[in-house]
Amino acid sequence: MDIQTKLAELQKRTMEHREVLLTEEAAKTALVMPFIQALGYDVFNPSEVIPEYTADVGTKKGEKVDYAICDGGKVRILIECKPSNVALNLNHASQLFRYFSVTDARLAILTNGVVYQFYSDVEATNKMDDKPFFTFSMDALKPTDGRTVEKFTKLSFDIEKIVQEAGLLKLQSLLRKELEKEMAEPSEEFVRMMAARVHEGRVTAQVRENFGKMVVATFSSIIRDKVNERLSTALNATGPSMTDQEEAPPSDPEMIVTTEDEVSGFHIIQAIASKLVKPKRIVMRDAQSYCAILLDDNNRKTIARLHFNGVTKKHVGTFAEKGETRHLIGDLTDIYQLSDQIEKRIKELEGSTPA
Repeated sequence: MDIQTKLAELQKRTMEHREVLLTEEAAKTALVMPFIQALGYDVFNPSEVIPEYTADVGTKKGEKVDYAICDGGKVRILIECKPSNVALNLNHASQLFRYFSVTDARLAILTNGVVYQFYSDVEATNKMDDKPFFTFSMDALKPTDGRTVEKFTKLSFDIEKIVQEAGLLKLQSLLRKELEKEMAEPSEEFVRMMAARVHEGRVTAQVRENFGKMVVATFSSIIRDKVNERLSTALNATGPSMTDQEEAPPSDPEMIVTTEDEVSGFHIIQAIASKLVKPKRIVMRDAQSYCAILLDDNNRKTIARLHFNGVTKKHVGTFAEKGETRHLIGDLTDIYQLSDQIEKRIKELEGSTPA
């Protein structure tokens, strides 16, 4: 089972149980230990995973860090856990900071079982950085998260490569935040630079104002085109029959915008489905009026529909032989309450004869 599938299963477990895991011990047992197992480490082997790891640090005696992951007799990863209902902050990492300098570890993880923050010593050797170089949340797993987490697995673990990439990831994260700021609200410097490249004549205050609006609209257009391009590629690769195409509702590609909620909803359904089929068989196909979740990218094998477009209330459509049933949801995690209907639909599709 690959790390992407393991994370999808862990995401489902997290969404189902996080509200009742109000203590640190509960979060460790139900969420963090399975994550360590997903990385390929034996949580029942005390020479590999040491719970309540103790190392005296200066005047601090008997302090413990929740887990130390070892390899070859040396500590490689330190993990500190908090209850799943606690928002992580730098104060929670105090023990990690102290232990980082007195062990061989160059990788530390701070987590509440939902959010995982990864730290290293990118800025100064043997001193843990103040900011994580990589963070992911079980609330909104991205495909790129799985590829990054795979580097921390037992089979792939190479601390020199991890630290080297940590620096790149940290810079990439900072750059992404700055670009997101420019996309949402372009700075005067950025607008002036872009206007100077395409505008003939003096860049007046009015020109800057007009270009500021155009920059935001252009960024949105680029993102929309990239999403549509990927969807079109998936459609062409599958090569649906004319009947399949006719069954899909007509949409204006320019009007289709795949939202973050739709992507997160898709990943939740993919996590539910992974219990029965391989995650890569679950495909998202967006349309103007809804976002369809399909088995094998086949319009005749609709698992669910996300009705999130242009409405204040969100609905998820599930399917059975009688057709679609819409369910009102207040939060994306409510989709997990539809697990029975989704699993039943997949079994129904798997048992049917291909058209």
